[in-house]
Amino acid sequence: MTLHKLFPTIVYSAALQRAGAAAFNRQLLKECRQLRHDDAAGRRWSTKNYPGGYTSYGSVHWLQRISPTFKTLQRKLERHVKAFADAVEWDLEGRELKMTDCWINIMPKHVVHGLHLHPLSTLSGTYYVHVPAGTPGIKFEDPRLDRFMAAPPRKSTARRETLPWGTFPAVPGQLLLFESWLRHEVVPNRIDAERVSVSFNYNWF
Repeated sequence: MTLHKLFPTIVYSAALQRAGAAAFNRQLLKECRQLRHDDAAGRRWSTKNYPGGYTSYGSVHWLQRISPTFKTLQRKLERHVKAFADAVEWDLEGRELKMTDCWINIMPKHVVHGLHLHPLSTLSGTYYVHVPAGTPGIKFEDPRLDRFMAAPPRKSTARRETLPWGTFPAVPGQLLLFESWLRHEVVPNRIDAERVSVSFNYNWF
């Protein structure tokens, strides 16, 4: 008997850098909190679209263009983006994957990031800046979920790759990359502490 695995959904996980992550994250965290303080438009947008939390997605979503620290983050991401593209065997036809958006997310207690994808992008990801113990990770949805007809539940011992949902813990200094069509969410933060991350998109067209 031969079992064939078709249509894999690949999520890339790695430490952003081999050393110095704590110092780099301290600088990122300082800028994230300062931006929240300065960004009145972003706070207004977050009140309507990200209740209880703050994101610069609706106001300042190109941080790599205006902050040397976030430009450094972009440079640190380059080798990981290439590794992901190689792993999924993309033929980019001589074009480059370019960062189009880069924004921050600050999730205090009870804030949730609902199920979504990243339209008009090719590759998306998140980098964890400040993640106190107990704050939630990121949860990915099987893209075939709406086609599961009369499918029995999975065993409690089932491997993660056979489940309809896959969760990755949030770890400071860790990076996740995934194709932008893959829906994902962050469940409510139950901890009385802020979870801070940076999200970003890349395009090749």
